Amino acid sequence: MRSISEAHVARVGLAVVEVAALDDATAFAVQELLAAQCAIAAAQRTVHEPGEPGVRLRLFLDLHPDEQDTPVSDGGT
Repeated sequence: MRSISEAHVARVGLAVVEVAALDDATAFAVQELLAAQCAIAAAQRTVHEPGEPGVRLRLFLDLHPDEQDTPVSDGGT
């Protein structure tokens, strides 16, 4: 899978979730559960890495889709 870029987690409430599952049906079931709870950029297909068991599915979550301008905390002050 491609690497995660800084833009994927540029502000509070954004997350990247990678699901590892035995089969496509299980991976997409997890995606449906997450979609019911928050805004997601849904994946259309799974990826199978040669030599690794099962499949992987990466999705991007926005826990606060109505708060587009929430700044990233700098951890201090």
